[in-house]
Amino acid sequence: MPQTETVAFLASGRAFESGGPVEVVETHGAYVFLCGDTALKLKRAVKYDYMDLSTVALRKALIARELELNRPAAPQVYRDMLPVTQEATGLALDGPGPVVDWVLRMWRFPAENELERVVERGALDDRLAIAMGTAIAAYHAAAPVLQRPGQALIADILAELGRVFAEFPDAPGTQRIGTWRTAATARLEAVGPLLDSRARAGHVRRAHGDLHLRNLVLIDGAPVLYDALEFDETLGTCDVLYDIAFLVMDLCHRALPRQACRVLDAWLLASGGAEDAGLAALPLFLSVRAAIRAMVLLQTDAARDRPGASAAEVDAYLALGCAALHPAPPKLIAVGGYSGSGKSVLARALAPAIGALPGAVLLSSDVARKAGMEEGTRLAQAAYAPERRNSVYQGLFARAETILRAGHSVLVDATFLDPALRLAVSDVARRAGVPIHGLWLDAPVTVLEDRLRKRVGDASDADVAVLHKQLAAPRGTMAWHALDATRAPDAILNAAQAVLDARDG
Repeated sequence: MPQTETVAFLASGRAFESGGPVEVVETHGAYVFLCGDTALKLKRAVKYDYMDLSTVALRKALIARELELNRPAAPQVYRDMLPVTQEATGLALDGPGPVVDWVLRMWRFPAENELERVVERGALDDRLAIAMGTAIAAYHAAAPVLQRPGQALIADILAELGRVFAEFPDAPGTQRIGTWRTAATARLEAVGPLLDSRARAGHVRRAHGDLHLRNLVLIDGAPVLYDALEFDETLGTCDVLYDIAFLVMDLCHRALPRQACRVLDAWLLASGGAEDAGLAALPLFLSVRAAIRAMVLLQTDAARDRPGASAAEVDAYLALGCAALHPAPPKLIAVGGYSGSGKSVLARALAPAIGALPGAVLLSSDVARKAGMEEGTRLAQAAYAPERRNSVYQGLFARAETILRAGHSVLVDATFLDPALRLAVSDVARRAGVPIHGLWLDAPVTVLEDRLRKRVGDASDADVAVLHKQLAAPRGTMAWHALDATRAPDAILNAAQAVLDARDG
C-alpha cells in the first residue's frame, strides 16, 4: 500500500480519540501528526545512504528503538507504539486487521515549550542555558560507555558527508564544500590520536546523537532531551563532546554565542573538568555538525521536491563549519574587583567574543565554590577562609591551564584581591604559552555597597560586611587595566573589548 494513504488517514483525524483538526509536521525522515493531547509519529518510506525506512518491518524496528532510547529520559513524552491496520471500512489505528505501518504514540506538549520556540521569543536566558548544559551532562553520565575507535567514527561521518554532497553537484549554497572538506580532513588528522584516547577513557557512549534545539523541550520548567537518533547505532554512538557540539553549533548558527557559552560552561562544570582536555576536538566537532545540518537541508529539499529552497541556510551552515576549523588562538582573560563591582556581568558578556567558537570558557570562583549544590545555597563564612579560598582558586587555575593547552580561551572571574593570586594566574598563562590580559573593575565604596544591598539571585554570598573586610586587606600594586565600573554594563563591555583589541593588535 502506498504510504500516501496512511498519511492521509492520520492527517484526517480518524486516528485520534479527540477528533478535531490535525497539524502535520514534516521532516526528511518522518511525519508527526498532532491532535489534542496526542502526537503520532510515522516514519517516512524513504531510503538514504545512512537511513533505510523503505519497508514496514524496518520502520517498526526503528520506532521500537526510538521508544526504547527515549522513554527513560522523557517518560512525560513517550507512550507506546501502535499499528496502523487495514480494516473492511478502511485504515484504523490498532485494529485487528493486517498491519500496514506503525506509529509512535506520544503525549503532546505545548509548542511554546519547545526550546526552538523559547529561542524565537528571546526567552533563552543564562539560567535556562545553564540548566540545559547541566541536564545534558546528567544524560551523558547515564549513557552506556561503548568501546569504539574515536577517530574512525568521525572519519566515517566525513566519508558519508562526502558521498551525500556528491549527489548535489553545483547545488545552490554548496560552493564551500571543497574548502570545508579539505580543512576538516586536516583537522581530523591532527586530533585523531586525541579522539582515540578519549574513546579508550570512556568518553564514547551511546549518546543522544541528534542534540539540537528542536530536540529539547521544557517539561515542568526543566529542559528534557527527546527524539534521540535511533536509525543508526553507529551514528548514535559518539564522543559526548561531539554530542553536545550539535547544540552548541545550533546556537552559534542562530547568532546566540552567549547562550552557547553558558550551555558549554555548565556541561563542562557538571562533568567535573573531565571533558576540558577534549576541547581540542571541539572545532572539528562543531564543523562536522554544521556540515550535517547542511546535508540534511539538501536532502529535505529534495524529498519535498524543492531543490535550492534552503540554499542560503546551507551556505550559512557551511560558512560556520569553515569558520570553526580556523579558531582564534587561545588567551587568558582575568577579571577582578571588589564584590559588587560587576565582574560576573562583564565576564558573561565578554566571553562569547573571545577565542574559538563559541567563546572563552568562563571559570567563576563563586560558581566553582558551589558546584553541585542546590541553586540559592548560602555558604557559611568558613567556606571563604583563606585555605578554602586558595583551594577554589587552585582548582580554577588547574582547569584553566588544561583548557588553554587544548587551544581554547579562558576567562577567570574572581576578586583577585590577593597579589599572589594575580601572579599565580599569570603563571598559568606563561606555562600554557598564551597571552594574559587582566581587567580590574573599580567603583566607589558607596556604589559597591548599594549594589550589594540590592543583589538577588547571585552565586556570590558577599554582602556589605564582606566588602568591608575586602577593603581592609592589602591589595598590593595593581598592574591590571582599570575599568570604570560605575558606567552602564554595555559601556564597560565596550571599554573592556577595546582594551583587549588594542593589546591583541
